[in-house]
Amino acid sequence: MSRHAFEERFFRIARWVSIVFFVCLTGFPLLVMLGLSFRPVSSLLNEPGRLLPRLSEIDLDGYTRILSSREDGGFGFTGFIGNSAYIAGVTVVCSLSFGILAAYAATRLRYRGASFINASIIMVYLFPPLVFAVPLFVMFTRLGMRPSFTAVIIIYFAYTLPLALYMLRNYFSSVPIDIEEAARIDGASRLGVIRHVIVPLSAPAIATVGIYVFMSAWDEFLFALLFLVEDRDSWTVALGINQLEANVGTPTTVLMAGCVVITIPVVVAFSLVQRFLTEGLTSGSVKD
Repeated sequence: MSRHAFEERFFRIARWVSIVFFVCLTGFPLLVMLGLSFRPVSSLLNEPGRLLPRLSEIDLDGYTRILSSREDGGFGFTGFIGNSAYIAGVTVVCSLSFGILAAYAATRLRYRGASFINASIIMVYLFPPLVFAVPLFVMFTRLGMRPSFTAVIIIYFAYTLPLALYMLRNYFSSVPIDIEEAARIDGASRLGVIRHVIVPLSAPAIATVGIYVFMSAWDEFLFALLFLVEDRDSWTVALGINQLEANVGTPTTVLMAGCVVITIPVVVAFSLVQRFLTEGLTSGSVKD
């Protein structure tokens, strides 16, 4: 066997071994979480070492308790999911709207101090969120904006915008300027160019940023704790899961059901934008 054939076979086998290894590494905890969420408490107590339920003992009691309201003896996660979806959705819209405009200005417009501003875009990430927690808590308390969704959305927007701007700026720089010039010659304004040229061609980057912002706002805990903990009706899923963990009497099956419930929206959101992450939308945009 030649060296080239040996290397080709070796790396082909190593590739599949690596894929199987990482799939098992990441999929096993999810499988355990899903399996435990369908097991009844009595079965878990009798056989704690068995992770997956038998078909005859699949139980939805954990999901029923998680999604039911407190009046019905549940934990009220339906309301928590709605709150998190609202906060995350508004944050995504604000971050993308301002991020797209700011990234276009950073890549196409020339102004004084542009180099310094572009270089310092993500400096906010040099500091942990805990550094800003106390000043923000005091400021929004004095403004009478606690507890409220508005304060949390403002904080999430301010914290996710720099990275959104940074990621979009790098992608906008790769968009051929010839396309924009052709659109301007045809009479398109700056906003028209952004809407009809930049946004469609940058759909993969916009989808990536949108998913990042959504996940950051969906499972954020620190600022949700500071600004929403006083009003249980305003709790997010992060606060709800923390309540389950802190409650010693919460069965493991119910806790796992809660984890599954709050994971599903993230999986669905990623599935909806997955095609934008893989499609080459810029192909064929410039004609010779």
